[in-house]
Amino acid sequence: PNRLLLGCFVVHYAHRALIFPLLIREGKPTPFFTFVLALLFCVYNGYLQGRSLSNYAEYPSGWLKDPCFITGFIGWLTGMAINIHSDHILRNLRKPGESGYKIPRGGMFEYVSGANFFGEILEWFGFALACCTIESLAFALCTLFILGSRAKQHHQ
Repeated sequence: PNRLLLGCFVVHYAHRALIFPLLIREGKPTPFFTFVLALLFCVYNGYLQGRSLSNYAEYPSGWLKDPCFITGFIGWLTGMAINIHSDHILRNLRKPGESGYKIPRGGMFEYVSGANFFGEILEWFGFALACCTIESLAFALCTLFILGSRAKQHHQ
Protein backbone atom coordinates (compact mmCIF):
# COMPACT_ATOMS: atom_id res chain seq x y z
CA PRO A 1 0.00 0.00 0.00
CA ASN A 2 2.79 2.44 0.84
CA ARG A 3 4.35 2.20 -2.61
CA LEU A 4 1.02 2.49 -4.39
CA LEU A 5 0.04 5.54 -2.34
CA LEU A 6 3.42 7.16 -2.83
CA GLY A 7 3.02 6.39 -6.53
CA CYS A 8 -0.30 8.28 -6.57
CA PHE A 9 1.44 11.31 -5.12
CA VAL A 10 4.31 11.08 -7.62
CA VAL A 11 1.95 10.59 -10.60
CA HIS A 12 0.10 13.80 -9.72
CA TYR A 13 3.25 15.86 -9.34
CA ALA A 14 4.91 14.34 -12.43
CA HIS A 15 1.86 15.44 -14.40
CA ARG A 16 1.75 18.85 -12.71
CA ALA A 17 5.51 19.53 -13.05
CA LEU A 18 6.34 17.90 -16.40
CA ILE A 19 3.26 17.43 -18.59
CA PHE A 20 1.06 20.38 -17.58
CA PRO A 21 3.72 23.06 -18.29
CA LEU A 22 4.27 21.66 -21.79
CA LEU A 23 0.55 21.91 -22.56
CA ILE A 24 -0.20 25.42 -21.33
CA ARG A 25 -0.13 28.31 -23.69
CA GLU A 26 0.80 31.87 -22.91
CA GLY A 27 -0.78 33.30 -19.83
CA LYS A 28 -0.25 35.75 -17.04
CA PRO A 29 3.18 35.54 -15.40
CA THR A 30 3.23 34.15 -11.88
CA PRO A 31 4.42 36.67 -9.26
CA PHE A 32 7.81 35.67 -7.85
CA PHE A 33 6.60 35.68 -4.23
CA THR A 34 3.70 33.36 -5.11
CA PHE A 35 6.13 31.05 -6.92
CA VAL A 36 8.46 30.90 -3.90
CA LEU A 37 5.60 30.18 -1.47
CA ALA A 38 4.24 27.44 -3.74
CA LEU A 39 7.71 25.93 -4.12
CA LEU A 40 8.30 25.91 -0.36
CA PHE A 41 4.89 24.34 0.27
CA CYS A 42 5.45 21.63 -2.35
CA VAL A 43 8.96 20.79 -1.12
CA TYR A 44 7.83 20.56 2.51
CA ASN A 45 4.66 18.65 1.65
CA GLY A 46 6.54 16.26 -0.63
CA TYR A 47 8.98 15.55 2.17
CA LEU A 48 6.15 15.11 4.69
CA GLN A 49 4.11 12.73 2.50
CA GLY A 50 7.18 10.80 1.34
CA ARG A 51 8.57 10.43 4.84
CA SER A 52 5.19 9.40 6.22
CA LEU A 53 4.57 6.73 3.58
CA SER A 54 8.13 5.42 3.45
CA ASN A 55 8.94 5.34 7.17
CA TYR A 56 5.88 5.53 9.41
CA ALA A 57 2.59 4.48 7.83
CA GLU A 58 1.84 0.82 8.48
CA TYR A 59 -1.10 -0.91 6.85
CA PRO A 60 -2.70 -4.27 7.57
CA SER A 61 -2.13 -7.03 5.01
CA GLY A 62 -5.58 -6.61 3.40
CA TRP A 63 -5.49 -2.79 3.17
CA LEU A 64 -5.74 -2.70 -0.63
CA LYS A 65 -9.11 -4.52 -0.34
CA ASP A 66 -10.38 -2.35 2.52
CA PRO A 67 -13.42 -0.17 1.64
CA CYS A 68 -11.61 2.88 3.06
CA PHE A 69 -8.68 2.39 0.68
CA ILE A 70 -10.86 1.54 -2.32
CA THR A 71 -13.16 4.55 -1.79
CA GLY A 72 -10.18 6.85 -1.27
CA PHE A 73 -8.34 5.54 -4.32
CA ILE A 74 -11.44 5.98 -6.50
CA GLY A 75 -11.80 9.53 -5.10
CA TRP A 76 -8.15 10.26 -5.91
CA LEU A 77 -8.47 8.86 -9.43
CA THR A 78 -11.77 10.66 -10.10
CA GLY A 79 -10.38 13.94 -8.76
CA MET A 80 -7.28 13.67 -10.92
CA ALA A 81 -9.40 12.93 -14.01
CA ILE A 82 -11.64 15.95 -13.27
CA ASN A 83 -8.58 18.14 -12.73
CA ILE A 84 -6.91 17.08 -15.99
CA HIS A 85 -10.14 17.42 -18.02
CA SER A 86 -10.90 20.83 -16.47
CA ASP A 87 -7.39 22.05 -17.27
CA HIS A 88 -7.95 20.91 -20.87
CA ILE A 89 -11.18 22.93 -21.07
CA LEU A 90 -9.48 26.00 -19.59
CA ARG A 91 -6.52 25.75 -21.99
CA ASN A 92 -8.86 25.73 -24.96
CA LEU A 93 -11.15 28.59 -23.92
CA ARG A 94 -9.54 31.20 -26.17
CA LYS A 95 -8.32 30.95 -29.72
CA PRO A 96 -4.76 32.18 -30.42
CA GLY A 97 -4.58 35.97 -30.14
CA GLU A 98 -7.89 36.21 -28.30
CA SER A 99 -8.09 37.91 -24.93
CA GLY A 100 -10.80 38.66 -22.42
CA TYR A 101 -12.72 36.61 -19.93
CA LYS A 102 -14.64 33.54 -21.04
CA ILE A 103 -16.84 31.29 -18.93
CA PRO A 104 -15.78 27.65 -19.23
CA ARG A 105 -18.42 25.12 -20.27
CA GLY A 106 -18.52 21.34 -20.23
CA GLY A 107 -17.39 18.68 -17.80
CA MET A 108 -17.69 19.60 -14.15
CA PHE A 109 -17.87 23.29 -15.12
CA GLU A 110 -21.58 22.62 -15.67
CA TYR A 111 -21.89 22.04 -11.90
CA VAL A 112 -19.18 24.19 -10.27
CA SER A 113 -17.41 27.32 -11.49
CA GLY A 114 -14.00 26.10 -10.31
CA ALA A 115 -14.03 22.53 -11.63
CA ASN A 116 -10.23 22.37 -11.75
CA PHE A 117 -10.05 23.33 -8.07
CA PHE A 118 -12.87 20.93 -7.18
CA GLY A 119 -11.03 18.08 -8.92
CA GLU A 120 -7.82 18.71 -7.02
CA ILE A 121 -9.62 19.01 -3.68
CA LEU A 122 -11.44 15.71 -4.36
CA GLU A 123 -8.16 14.14 -5.41
CA TRP A 124 -6.38 14.95 -2.17
CA PHE A 125 -9.30 14.08 0.11
CA GLY A 126 -9.46 10.73 -1.70
CA PHE A 127 -5.73 10.35 -1.13
CA ALA A 128 -6.19 11.18 2.57
CA LEU A 129 -8.91 8.55 2.89
CA ALA A 130 -6.77 5.95 1.12
CA CYS A 131 -3.75 6.78 3.33
CA CYS A 132 -5.54 7.35 6.62
CA THR A 133 -2.59 9.37 7.94
CA ILE A 134 -2.59 12.71 9.73
CA GLU A 135 -0.08 14.00 7.14
CA SER A 136 -2.36 13.23 4.21
CA LEU A 137 -5.34 14.77 6.02
CA ALA A 138 -3.30 17.92 6.72
CA PHE A 139 -2.44 18.11 3.02
CA ALA A 140 -6.10 17.70 2.00
CA LEU A 141 -7.17 20.44 4.42
CA CYS A 142 -4.43 22.80 3.18
CA THR A 143 -5.56 22.10 -0.38
CA LEU A 144 -9.17 22.84 0.59
CA PHE A 145 -8.29 26.15 2.24
CA ILE A 146 -5.86 27.34 -0.45
CA LEU A 147 -7.80 26.22 -3.52
CA GLY A 148 -11.16 26.95 -1.90
CA SER A 149 -10.20 30.61 -1.50
CA ARG A 150 -8.91 30.72 -5.10
CA ALA A 151 -12.13 29.11 -6.33
CA LYS A 152 -14.17 31.73 -4.48
CA GLN A 153 -12.12 34.52 -6.08
CA HIS A 154 -12.52 33.02 -9.55
CA HIS A 155 -16.25 32.56 -9.01
CA GLN A 156 -16.66 36.23 -8.10
